[in-house]
Amino acid sequence: MPQTAQSNNTAVREDLRNVAIVAHVDHGKTTLVDGMLRQAGAFREGAVATDRVMDSMDLEREKGITISAKNTAIQHGDVKLNVIDTPGHADFGGEVERGLTMVDGVLLLVDASEGPLPQTRFVLRKALAGKLPVILVINKVDRPDARIKEVIDEVYDLFFDLDATEEQIDFPIVYTNAKQGWASMEIDGDVVKEGTDLKPLLDLLVDTIPPPSYDPDHPFQALVTNLAASSYVGRLALCRVRHGRVKKGQTVAWSHLDGTITSAKITNLYVTENLSSVDAEEAGPGEIIAVAGIPEITIGETLTDTDDPRPLPVISVDEPSLSVTIGINTSPLAGQDGKYLTARQVKDRLDRELVGNVSLRVNDTERPDTWEVQGRGELQLAVLVEMMRREGYELTVGKPQVVTREVDGKKHEPVERVTVDAPEEYVGVITQLLALRKGRMEQMVNHGTGWVRMDYLVPARGLIGFRTEFLTETRGTGLMHHVSDRYEPWFGELRTRPTGALVSDRSGVVTPNACFTLQDRGALFVHPTEQVYEGMIVGENARSEDLDVNIVREKHLNNIRSAGADEMIRLVPPKIMSLDQAMEFLREDECVEVTPEHVRLRKVALKSVDRVKQARAMKAGAAARH
Repeated sequence: MPQTAQSNNTAVREDLRNVAIVAHVDHGKTTLVDGMLRQAGAFREGAVATDRVMDSMDLEREKGITISAKNTAIQHGDVKLNVIDTPGHADFGGEVERGLTMVDGVLLLVDASEGPLPQTRFVLRKALAGKLPVILVINKVDRPDARIKEVIDEVYDLFFDLDATEEQIDFPIVYTNAKQGWASMEIDGDVVKEGTDLKPLLDLLVDTIPPPSYDPDHPFQALVTNLAASSYVGRLALCRVRHGRVKKGQTVAWSHLDGTITSAKITNLYVTENLSSVDAEEAGPGEIIAVAGIPEITIGETLTDTDDPRPLPVISVDEPSLSVTIGINTSPLAGQDGKYLTARQVKDRLDRELVGNVSLRVNDTERPDTWEVQGRGELQLAVLVEMMRREGYELTVGKPQVVTREVDGKKHEPVERVTVDAPEEYVGVITQLLALRKGRMEQMVNHGTGWVRMDYLVPARGLIGFRTEFLTETRGTGLMHHVSDRYEPWFGELRTRPTGALVSDRSGVVTPNACFTLQDRGALFVHPTEQVYEGMIVGENARSEDLDVNIVREKHLNNIRSAGADEMIRLVPPKIMSLDQAMEFLREDECVEVTPEHVRLRKVALKSVDRVKQARAMKAGAAARH
């Protein structure tokens, strides 16, 4: 193993570099890793190379986003590059924070047109806090609307805004087209000289990112930063070796989260080469490894030397800002689709999720079959529910709520930093929408291209259910990104959904005749022949109040009407909601029934009599408070 002696009894591994790629969502991180792997010869000749090969989960491929951080290894000359591909969504910030504990530097990817956005700020703040050197990668330089010089100035402003040191601000810049797989260091004005491959980026990476340093006299020490599973060897703990060496079959000291230390045997040891984990006999300092043989190990624990155990500090991540209640399916149609229906099965699955997801919390509620799940945002919680339904679980999911804090005896709530890009003609309507949600405008910039960028601070509560309304009002043209920023005193009452619900007043099968009669009242969510039950939400009322309706009423034939008259009924297609949209739509007294085959909206109290009693009790409680 090449090493260079240094002062203070430290040495470095010149044959290794550990780097994370961080960026706002959709700025091209995973595509850039694809390009690196192609040029390193990771895909065998004649193999069909899949785009975004690092996005291995079905949900990642469907949504076009990265949900969990993954690592790969690329050989560049004599140097092995361990690359961590991190998510861009702040909802998966726990993955970003864990990824950054494994590396010695970051590639900050920024779109040549969009520039730095809220998640860019979020991931850069984490990198600067860890004192990691940064290489700025301006990606998508081939875009016709690229504004490279302005974007670089915006990145410098962002560094100053985040109180970066002089050394951190002195970062190198490289220009890339990740899709075509080339990088260049040469630019004339706003025109980049096209490159032929990614060698300039890889060379810059080797020269700029410091090699892993270690103490040659320090005993073995590795921090568990992620978990994986293998059908052959069970749970795998992913770690970065800080000091010392570890061998396959070795007995190590296992430092638990509670501070206790036990011994454990490493039965298998793996390192990454390109996209594959390969068996290794031993691994040295700076290497990113996966170890098997410790079935109960979890994130944040330390593997160290049995004779001289030295535990590392536990990983700390930002606290959750949003919560939902998740419980068993209690609707009249429960048990028709899923395999896992009981409270014990749901709780076991939530506990399994906690093992590999450090940013989630699961708390008990007053009911034994319902739990409060806290996370970073709607997307993270919706992804968890979507994964569970695909695995065969039936669930009841409540309205997302913000997680509040007590500060100096006062209630505080999370505030999000929101960036909106929209055509000029929609500035008025967007300003109005965010003002209703107690949003404060921080900045507005007109790029002179017919598009305007607005920066807001908005209570997280006000953004629940906002995306759908925003897209409707901007005719689908607006772009919105947000990231958790701070906690501020409670903003008071916010306007909730302006429309009411059409609620089925009985069980049965939806009829065309009933749909035709009700479609003037608002948008329907169900189609003829669908099974409904009392208390199920079958549509959106155009007015603000809820309305109980008979959606199963049949047209009775007599000697005047003919059966053929039904053929003339013209029905508006129903509005079919995705899980994300359904969770956004909810009011406090509503929830979503989620099964492998269906997403149904319903009232928490199914019977009309119970809902009336609840409404009266709430009104009386509000009057008493005033």
